[in-house]
Amino acid sequence: MKSLRSDKDDRSIVDRAWELQHNIEARQKRIGKGKYGRVLKMARKPTDEEFAKTSKITGAGILIVGGIGFLIWLLAKHVAPWIGEIFGWI
Repeated sequence: MKSLRSDKDDRSIVDRAWELQHNIEARQKRIGKGKYGRVLKMARKPTDEEFAKTSKITGAGILIVGGIGFLIWLLAKHVAPWIGEIFGWI
């Protein structure tokens, strides 16, 4: 049966927890220094008004793209066969 602690790692669980905590804190300090650091520093939670406006615009975009897709489907399903019959392709 496999032991919970390996032979190499004889540290106590408290020592391993402290090491993990230090690694997390060190990683957190490096967040602002990377490629997107400035963006992350400027980011904030949107207000209710901003969120509502963004949601409405996104919803309208989804409906517009869906409507265009539906029109293309209608054309392909009903108009394309009619044009094909006129030119003798079908």
